[in-house]
Amino acid sequence: MNTVALPVKQSQTLLAIFVGGLVAGTFDLTLAYIIFGVRMPQGIASGLIGRSAAFQGGVPTYILGIIIHYFIACSAAAVYYAASRKLEFLKEHPYVCGMYYGIAVFLVMNLIVVPLSAIHGHGPYTWNGLVQGLLAHMILIGLPIALSARAFSGKAR
Repeated sequence: MNTVALPVKQSQTLLAIFVGGLVAGTFDLTLAYIIFGVRMPQGIASGLIGRSAAFQGGVPTYILGIIIHYFIACSAAAVYYAASRKLEFLKEHPYVCGMYYGIAVFLVMNLIVVPLSAIHGHGPYTWNGLVQGLLAHMILIGLPIALSARAFSGKAR
């Protein structure tokens, strides 16, 4: 049996990104199922291939939506992890920094990614939707990503 040995630092990096993205993505996906229903992954896929193609695509576009969702979550984790290599305070204060990172992810998704996607989504935003979205991103996305980056950096307490 052949095994591939990754250098410890590289394997820690991949673990931090994968675990942070997987946990944040799963929390977010669960909440999205509760709020938007079971066809929500097709709604995500519609950002790439358009609304009618996504909702008429059946199981393949459902799976595509889930893949896109986890790709975005792991990308967010990779950005935080990369920044935490240069900015020590991101590892030293994961609770505060993670919450602020969740806000940043929310803003990037809602003000840049979704408007530039195939669905061209934009406001108006309701007060309840804004507060709910911010809190969800702070707690369910930012915190797991920041805590994962800290845990795999050797700074965990």
